[in-house]
Amino acid sequence: MICVSAFTMVFDRKTLMIPDKTLFEDRVIRTAGDVVVGDRSLVQFGIKTDGRIFVGEHVIIDGDLDATDDVRIDIFSSIGGDIRSGGNTFLGEKVKVKGRLSLEGDLDVGDSVEIENGFEARGWINIRSPIPMVIYIFIYLMQLLKLGRSEEIERILQELEDNDGETIPISESFLFIPNSSIIGSQKSRVDCNLHVGKECRVLGNFDIRGNIFVEEGSNIFGTLKSAGDVYCGKKVNIEGNIFADGIVNIDEYAHVAGDVSADKIFLSKTASIDGTLLAKEGISFIEPSQQRMNNKIKRFAADIDVVDEVEEILK
Repeated sequence: MICVSAFTMVFDRKTLMIPDKTLFEDRVIRTAGDVVVGDRSLVQFGIKTDGRIFVGEHVIIDGDLDATDDVRIDIFSSIGGDIRSGGNTFLGEKVKVKGRLSLEGDLDVGDSVEIENGFEARGWINIRSPIPMVIYIFIYLMQLLKLGRSEEIERILQELEDNDGETIPISESFLFIPNSSIIGSQKSRVDCNLHVGKECRVLGNFDIRGNIFVEEGSNIFGTLKSAGDVYCGKKVNIEGNIFADGIVNIDEYAHVAGDVSADKIFLSKTASIDGTLLAKEGISFIEPSQQRMNNKIKRFAADIDVVDEVEEILK
């Protein structure tokens, strides 16, 4: 289990979070801070970061993993390239690495791990087998059961449940990919929301079952499709179309190279749309001052940056 101790964006497990200045390139995603990839996800890129990388269970990553800190990969996951770690590396049971593993710290590997091109570790190497510990706990519980010590059994089971999964605080800036997501160079699909930070460069067409929020100065090279609302911040550039079942809000100096289709469209007078606009409930043009006020109200309702707003008012 992974939690966030401090963050600038509202964190939840149902939002694909792409932090500020993240760059999608042909074969790699370059970002800053920690990277968390949820269970059963497919990532058709490599990942490079100056933080740590956490990969869940049954994950497929087609490229390399390159982290200046620790790398942790859970059971039954597959890495299509090399792994480079500036810290420690943990590989769970039946993890497959199709390239080479190199790390500066300690290596901790589970049962039946495959590393096709070998590995180089400067620290300690620990090969674990979890089965003996499971058998030991089972035998111990059976002996307690024979002695009629049911209270002791309940206490042990409660402790095991309380400690199921290690809580790991992650960095203030982080890339988070929710469970069962597909992140590809051509098409990406997420069963929840998408939040793109400032000054990002993102490749691919995104099919999002929730809302989409793109912050100031980011470039999206692809089409955005949302089952909810879409918000494009100032100077956002979309080299594709926007299709939404809800509301589309396009801020000042934003540019959309394709069409925009939604239930209702709110458009800044300084924004530019190269394609056609289609809105069932009409199109409204918003003045910058009115748009800023609407955004402040929405941020206040979502409990985002409330302290900053209050400090600005006090000044």
